[in-house]
Amino acid sequence: MQAAPVRATPIPSFTDALRAVESLLMSSGQRTARRNAWTSVLEDRRRAKDRVEAQRVLESVSHS
Repeated sequence: MQAAPVRATPIPSFTDALRAVESLLMSSGQRTARRNAWTSVLEDRRRAKDRVEAQRVLESVSHS
């Protein structure tokens, strides 16, 4: 008697699981709003980093 072949199914990552839960719990509009909000947060962080760098450059030039 032969054993049935075993198929390896990939285990979803934690991120994949969270996205699946998100898609079940939220409508498309809410997902879009959350993504847009996160994109805004990342952009704000980038601009803040740029401001700090610009301030450093201005201070170094003014002290020269």
